[in-house]
Amino acid sequence: MITAILTSAPDTTLPRQRLDQLCLDWPVDGITWLARNEAVMLHLSHMPDDHDRRWAEWQIEQVDLNFTQTAPTPKRILIADMDGTMIGQECLDELAEMAGVGDHVRQVTARAMNGELDFDDALRERVLLLKNQPATLIDRVLKERISFMPGAAILLATMRKHGAYAALVSGGFTPFTQYVSGQLGFDEHHGNALIIADDTLTGDVANPIKGKESKRQICLDLSARLHIPLSDILAVGDGANDLAMLDTAGMGVAFRAKPVVAAASRWRINHGDLTALLYLQGYQKDDFIFP
Repeated sequence: MITAILTSAPDTTLPRQRLDQLCLDWPVDGITWLARNEAVMLHLSHMPDDHDRRWAEWQIEQVDLNFTQTAPTPKRILIADMDGTMIGQECLDELAEMAGVGDHVRQVTARAMNGELDFDDALRERVLLLKNQPATLIDRVLKERISFMPGAAILLATMRKHGAYAALVSGGFTPFTQYVSGQLGFDEHHGNALIIADDTLTGDVANPIKGKESKRQICLDLSARLHIPLSDILAVGDGANDLAMLDTAGMGVAFRAKPVVAAASRWRINHGDLTALLYLQGYQKDDFIFP
């Protein structure tokens, strides 16, 4: 059995006339509403031949369409990227903006996140531009520029209430992962360490750099440590350094992702907020925890 899951963008509703027509055209054996007018599961006898075309049509309606091979079930581990996923910013870009080198750093970040540059080299290049900046820059960015992605707190609260373990994994920096982890309720966090001397950024980052391979390895390590199969892991990210992690987890979701990531991912959320990840696991809105 195949399950099709349709989720609308925030503050919009599923077009009922188009949904009714889809139910007539596809081999639908049953319907489960996860949130009235917002999210629905269609239980199909087999995968429709025109699923790619239908996906594109629903994108125009700002509706995400995803498929699972079986009825979705809650995952027992959440592994989440931070920048552009749990928060709406790229922390290094924000540090660079305050340091007066924002334009160049943003260009390098965009290319690195789309897989055009080696992640480690791009990170070192950008951090070097912060040399001799006061370490207080980090606190300023945390206080003035960081905002959580819509649905992040609900995603964490709901999954943890239902027994899931949550890990924040980032190619960004530990002061930010510590803050985001604490605010949202992650069980652990991983990031890179900026080297500071005399309350000043040295322009260096500690080795080894945590990038694409580190995220994949954390996924494997958590599975082994917690004795939970990879199939019970939900991973989410948006950049090229997340691809190995998304591919390793049982459900790897590209969230508002860079083109190269979206193209390579089986599950994609382009329009919904992070609560769409709950619908992908079969949660109903009545199950949500609103912290």
